[in-house]
Amino acid sequence: MDPTIVSILYIVALFALLYFLFIRPQRKRQKEHQEMIRKLQVNDEVTTVGGMLGTVIKIKEDTVIIRLADNVKVTFLKQSIEQVRNKTSETKKLDLSKDDDEK
Repeated sequence: MDPTIVSILYIVALFALLYFLFIRPQRKRQKEHQEMIRKLQVNDEVTTVGGMLGTVIKIKEDTVIIRLADNVKVTFLKQSIEQVRNKTSETKKLDLSKDDDEK
């Protein structure tokens, strides 16, 4: 084979590898995060990128108001929500552990 063709194929293969290792997974995570933000509802327990845990009390266009403690309400950008924690599953776990302690 001609050395120029080999070098062009090498560069194309390198870009394809970089795409599948870095760009594609990042786009997938970004789509999942946008879907999570879109499904955000009042009374969802959330974790912010700064590590703060709270409950959503109001949703605006680009921001959410989160209750961190009694009488402590903070406004965050929607993009700063890292994850939505499932409130019902945590409550069930607590109820199960209480039942085990009573036995």
